[in-house]
Order: sequence, then structure tokens, then C-alpha cells
Amino acid sequence: MATVELYTWSTCPFCQRAKRLLDQKGVAYTEHVIDGDEAARDAMVARGTGGQRSVPQIFINGQHIGGSDALAQLDRQGELDALLQ
Repeated sequence: MATVELYTWSTCPFCQRAKRLLDQKGVAYTEHVIDGDEAARDAMVARGTGGQRSVPQIFINGQHIGGSDALAQLDRQGELDALLQ
């Protein structure tokens, strides 16, 4: 099973949507709630590509996937399940 990490804010609707999709797929993930923590946000940005400071930011097996829309697009294209194996 893949290692999945999400950087989120507790009240972010896009974060909730990404977690709901992963929950529906039965995927275990590590959630880093970074509400107001600029040092944690800087660490998230450093891990990613493109300097995105928005949440959620999703990583699968250390690979930066992007946000909720990118995760949903991978699912629609039928590519997400392979990444999660």
C-alpha cells in the first residue's frame, strides 16, 4: 500500500473533499494539520513542486500530486488507484 500524506487546514472544504475521496477508497493517510503554522507551511512548500502554498497538498510515495483538484483528476482518469497500490 502507498504512503499518502496530506497537508491540510482543519476548516478547508477542499481538504475535506480530498480526505473523503481517500476514505472512500479505503486509503490510510497521514494528515499534517498546519492551521496557522507558517513553519509547517514552509516545510510543505519545500517538499512540493511549483511553490504552492494552498492546501491541501498531497504526496503519494513522496511524489507531489498537488491539491484536491489534481487528486480528483487522477481518479477520473483512472490513474489514482495504480498510484495507491
